[in-house]
Amino acid sequence: MSTAHPIPIVVSMGDPAGIGPEIIARAFRERPALQQQVVVAGDVAAMQRALRTTASGPASAADALMLAEVEVLSAFGTVPPGCVPVIQACSLLRPVPLGRVSAEAGRAAADCIRWGAQAVLSGKARALVTAPIHKEALAVAGVDHPGHTEMLQALAASHLGVPVSELPVRMMLSCPGLSTVLVSIHVSLRQALEAVTPEQVLETIRITDAHFRRTGFDAPRVAVAGLNPHAGEGGLFGREEIEAITPAVEQARAAGVLVSGPHAPDTVFMRARQGAFDVVVAMYHDQGLIPVKLLGLEHGVNTTLGLPFVRTSPDHGTAFDIAGTGQASPTSLLAAIDAALAAT
Repeated sequence: MSTAHPIPIVVSMGDPAGIGPEIIARAFRERPALQQQVVVAGDVAAMQRALRTTASGPASAADALMLAEVEVLSAFGTVPPGCVPVIQACSLLRPVPLGRVSAEAGRAAADCIRWGAQAVLSGKARALVTAPIHKEALAVAGVDHPGHTEMLQALAASHLGVPVSELPVRMMLSCPGLSTVLVSIHVSLRQALEAVTPEQVLETIRITDAHFRRTGFDAPRVAVAGLNPHAGEGGLFGREEIEAITPAVEQARAAGVLVSGPHAPDTVFMRARQGAFDVVVAMYHDQGLIPVKLLGLEHGVNTTLGLPFVRTSPDHGTAFDIAGTGQASPTSLLAAIDAALAAT
């Protein structure tokens, strides 16, 4: 972590009404060497408030942490020691109230994401780490995308000049001992059930296998969870396993993927944690995220698979209830930064 890199990682500030700026400030307090590897895409005033919030106790080197506004990304390495490099990536006319949903905060968060994505897509940054956003704030701000994953997919597709449908992406949540990739993400449960098709499941398996091979696995062991209790019990509890999941698994296996399933969803995550599999493909958002968050929310990392760049994020939300208190832990953000560093 101490070696400077000529191209930085960009960390987007997240919703300025939440804990995003605070956990970024605390991450720099805990790891001063981040100054040589990370630039914050955010709002200078919001980050200054976060630095004040996270200062504690008698004056020390950590409490004396300062903010340095960076005009161009290539200048991040010239920031004086003891400073957090920040690029003004959004327009906020005034500080937003902490712990409240607002269009101003949602708009600022979206602007920072866009800035960071363009920096990575243009080759000026090596990866994007995104601090938490609030989906309701995005909505009231008029942002057309419900979350990071969909927004980054659209930005990348536009940059590449292809339709969004030609750039399939998937969300992966990881904590120590468990990684899970989702067939569908921010949709209703009814829509999630409709998304369990042979094509969607197969594409998820392929994207998952490709990601793990790129990150050092020769033949990742991919387990596919069933949708229904006991993976359908041969059709007694539903036919999705027979009609959608099994055909996808068989086709992926024929293409050389080391994949198995469908496995009973109430035990497959436990088996993966015990070492039987490297990753679990889950059929919908909560099926995959509940076990990861139960096992390791503070160390969890959200990674978007399928993008033409590395994007990671802490596995938690904006925590409006503690915003401004200085209590928020940077552990998950640091894990996300570490994952981005390792992947680049």
